[in-house]
Amino acid sequence: MSVRNLSALFAPTSIAVIGASNQDNTVGQLIMRNLLSGGFDGPIMPVNNKYHAVAGVLAYPDVASLPAVPDMAVICTPPETVPKLVDELGALGCKAAIVMTEGLSRAKEAGGRSLQQAMLDAARPHRMRLLGPNCIGLMVPGLGLNASFSHQPALPGKVAFISQSGAICTAVLDWARGHDIGFSHFVSLGDKADVDFGDAVDYLGAQPDVRAVLLYIETLTDARKFMSAARSAARNKPVIVIKSGRNKAGARAAASHTGNLAGSDEIHDIAFKRAGMLRVYSLQEMFSAVETIAHSKRIATRGERLAIVTNGGGIGVMAVDDITEKGGHLVRLCDDTKESLAKILPKTWSVSNPLNIGAHAKPEDYEKVLETLADAKEVDAVLVMHAPSALISATEAAKSVISVAQKRRSATIFTCWAGEESVAEARRLFADAQLPTFGTPDEAIQGFMHMVEYRRNQVMLMETPPSLPTEFTANVASARLIINLAIERGHLTMSEPEAKAVFAAFGIPTVETHIAGTPEEAEDLARRLNGPVAVKILSHAVTHKSDVGGVVLDLETPEDVHRACAHMAGRMAETFPDATVEGFTVQRMARRPGAHELIVGATIDPIFGPVILFGQGGTAVEVIRDRSVTLPPLNMALAQDMLQRTRVYKLLEGYRDKPPADLESICVTLIQIAQMMIDIPEIVELEINPLFADAKGVLALDARVRLEPGRTKGPHKLAIRPYPKQLEENFVMNDGRSVLMRPIRPEDEPKHYEFVSKLTQEDIRFRFFGLVKELPHDQMARLTQIDYAREMAFVAELTEDGDKQTLGVVRAVTDPDNETTEFSVVVRSDLKGSGLGKALMRKIIRYCKERRTRYMLGQVLRDNRRMLKFCENLGFERIGIIDQDVVELRLELEKVKLDAE
Repeated sequence: MSVRNLSALFAPTSIAVIGASNQDNTVGQLIMRNLLSGGFDGPIMPVNNKYHAVAGVLAYPDVASLPAVPDMAVICTPPETVPKLVDELGALGCKAAIVMTEGLSRAKEAGGRSLQQAMLDAARPHRMRLLGPNCIGLMVPGLGLNASFSHQPALPGKVAFISQSGAICTAVLDWARGHDIGFSHFVSLGDKADVDFGDAVDYLGAQPDVRAVLLYIETLTDARKFMSAARSAARNKPVIVIKSGRNKAGARAAASHTGNLAGSDEIHDIAFKRAGMLRVYSLQEMFSAVETIAHSKRIATRGERLAIVTNGGGIGVMAVDDITEKGGHLVRLCDDTKESLAKILPKTWSVSNPLNIGAHAKPEDYEKVLETLADAKEVDAVLVMHAPSALISATEAAKSVISVAQKRRSATIFTCWAGEESVAEARRLFADAQLPTFGTPDEAIQGFMHMVEYRRNQVMLMETPPSLPTEFTANVASARLIINLAIERGHLTMSEPEAKAVFAAFGIPTVETHIAGTPEEAEDLARRLNGPVAVKILSHAVTHKSDVGGVVLDLETPEDVHRACAHMAGRMAETFPDATVEGFTVQRMARRPGAHELIVGATIDPIFGPVILFGQGGTAVEVIRDRSVTLPPLNMALAQDMLQRTRVYKLLEGYRDKPPADLESICVTLIQIAQMMIDIPEIVELEINPLFADAKGVLALDARVRLEPGRTKGPHKLAIRPYPKQLEENFVMNDGRSVLMRPIRPEDEPKHYEFVSKLTQEDIRFRFFGLVKELPHDQMARLTQIDYAREMAFVAELTEDGDKQTLGVVRAVTDPDNETTEFSVVVRSDLKGSGLGKALMRKIIRYCKERRTRYMLGQVLRDNRRMLKFCENLGFERIGIIDQDVVELRLELEKVKLDAE
C-alpha cells in the first residue's frame, strides 16, 4: 500500500498536458478546455510539437522543453508513446500523471511486454504515481481542478467519489448536478494499473475536508490493501460502496458443496461489512445514504428501536410494512412513556407505535410528542411523518420538529414530509437544520435501515469479542505431516480418514474411521468395532459418495458389512468403470438422536483468499442453500455472527421440547477451521458435512479436504492479516518474573482498561499529553483492534495464579509507504527499573527494522526527562521542538545494531 506522491495527483500546483490539442472533440482539446475553465490557479503547460499555442496558452514541443517541473501531467497520446513519456516526465521530477490513453494492456512491444507494463516499469524508478490508464480523469472542485474530459464539471462539496467505470462517472455527474450534490474529489480509476481503490481510499479517507467516501466497484485486485485502507477510513467517516456484477453467471466447478455455495457476491458483501462500510445498490440510494448517515451519526452509539409519529394512518401503516419487510425493529413503548403521552394526547387517540396524532394535530402537538419520545429510554430513533393537510401548515409543523432536534441534540430524529409542492419549504428547513428528510415512507424506512446497517457494521468493526470458552492449541506439526504424506501419495483429494486426522489435529471431534482394502477386511474391522457401523466407498474419483450409492448406514453384523461393500464395488464397476476404488471406510455409527446436521467448510476465493462457510447440512445442502460466509481470522463474536445469519440458527437455539445445541462448540469449530486455513496454505478446499450438533457438542461425520501442493511455498494471501503468533516471546524481568510479550488482540480490551486504571496521573500525562479520566470504548477499541500491518502493538502480559494482567504496551503506527513509524510506550510505574520498558522498545525497534521501515519517530514532553534519556540511550536523536513543550525524536533504523545482530 502506498500514498507516496498522491498529494501531487490530488493537490497539484502545476500541470502539464501531453497531447494537448486545438482540434475539436479530441481528448487533448477537452482536457485543456476543462482545466482552463475550472479556475485552477497554477500554471498549465500544454505539450504538442504541432502548435505554438493551445487554447491561447503557449505550447512546448516536448517534455524536455517545459519551463518548470510539473507536479502532475495529463497524458492523452497514442499507446506506443506513453512509456517513453512517463520515463521522461519521471526523469524531469514529475511525481504523478493521469493516463487517459486506452488500449495499453492489449498492445505489446516487440518482446511481448504489454505497453501497460512498460509504462509501470518506466514510472517505478522515479516513484511516479499513475492514475489510469483508460480513465476520464480527476476533479477536485475545491482547487478548481478539472483534469478530465468530462462533459461537465463537478460541483464543490464534501463527498469523495471513486469509480472504476468512466460511464458511471459521467452518469453520476449528470445526476448529482440535477440534485445539487457536490464533491470534494471525483476520481475515475480506469484500468487501475497503479493507483487503485486501496490507494485512493487510504489517501482520501485521511483528508479532513472529505466527509464521506463513495465507491463504485466492478473488480478488486489487492484485497488486503483494500481491506486495510477501508477499515482505517471507515473508523473516521462513512465509506459507502456499490459493487456491480453481483448476479454474474458462471460459478466455477468445485469438489465440494462449499465451493459451489460460497458465491462471490456474498463474499464481497461480508468483506464490506468486516471493513465497517455500508453497501447500497443504486446511485440514488448511495447519495441518500451518505446524507442520512452524515446527519445522523448519533445512531452509531445507540440501538435500532424505532418510534413512528404520523398525522395520517395510511402513511404510518406503509412505514410499518416497510420496516417489517426490511428486518427493522419497532419499539414497544413502556408504560411510563404511554402515561406521559396520554397526558398530552386527547383521550380519543390511541397510544401505540406508530403514534397517529391525527390530521388536526397542531405544531405544538408534534413538539410535545416528539420531546416525550426523544426522552424515552426505550426509543433509539424517531421517524416523524406528515401528510399534507388543510388544517395545519407543513412548514410550521417542521419548525416544531427542528426546535425539538435542536434542544435534544442526543436524539436521533429524521423526517418524512410526504408530497411535493406544499412540503418543499419544510424539506428545505430540514436540510438546513441537517435533519434527514424523505418524500415517501419507503424512502424513510430505507434511510433508517441504512443507519441501522451502518451501525451494525461499525459495531462489528469496533466490537470487543468474547474470549474462547476453552483455549485450543492446534497440533500443526502433526497436521502438516499428514498433509505432506498425502501429497507424496498423490492424494490431492484426501481420503476421509486422512482428512479426519487433520481435523482431529486441530481439536475437532471426529468419528473413529478405519480403511479396509476389501470387503473381507471391512467385515473383519466391523467385527472388531463390535456394533452398528457405517461403510463408505473410498475412491478419489467420487466427490459426493451418497450420490453414487456409496454410503450405507446402520449395518448391524459383519456379514452385512461384507455384502454392502461387495454391492458398492459392483455398482461402481458398472456405473464408473474407469474409476479406481481404493477400498472402503468403516466407522462406528454415531448415535446422536435429534442432532442437527450442519455444514462447515472453506474454499479459496480468487480475490479475498480463504473463505469460511457455515449452514444447514445434509445431502440436500445445495437445495436448501441456507448458509453464511465470512473471512478468516475468526473470533467468538464473528463466529456467532455467522450462526445468526442462517435460518438454521433458530433451530439451534432450541424449540418446544428440544434443548438448544451447544452453540459455543459450533463457534469454536468455525474458529478451528479458520485457523486451519491460516496455518496450512496447501488446503484449498475443505468440508465437514454433516457436522452433528446438539446439546452434547459437535461431531464431524464426513470430511473432505482438497490440496494444492504449489501453495506450500507461502501462505494464502488472506484479505485480513491474522494474529501473528510467531511474534510472541518470553522475557524475564529483573525481579525474576516471566512475562509474555505478544501482539495485542481485540480481546485484550477489558485488561487494557485495568492497565490504564493502574497508571499514575504522571504516567497518563506523559503518555496522552494530558490528564485523561477514562478512554471510551471506541478509543480503546482503536488501541486494541489493529490490522498488524500499518500498526503493531506489543503487550507485556503476566500470568499469576491463573489471572492475566497487562504490565506495559509499546505501539508503532507506520505510514502506508513504510517510510516512518511513530512509537509510544508506557509501563506501569511500579515496574520502573524492571527492564520491561527497554525490552518492549527493543522488540518494536527490531520489528520495524525487519519490516525495512526507515525512521522511527516519537514525541516526548520536555519535562519527561527520564523518557528522553531512555530514548537517547537507545540511539534516538532530538530533531525538533513542537509547541515549546514537546520534543520530537528520531531513530534511523538502518543504523541500529541490536544484540541479536
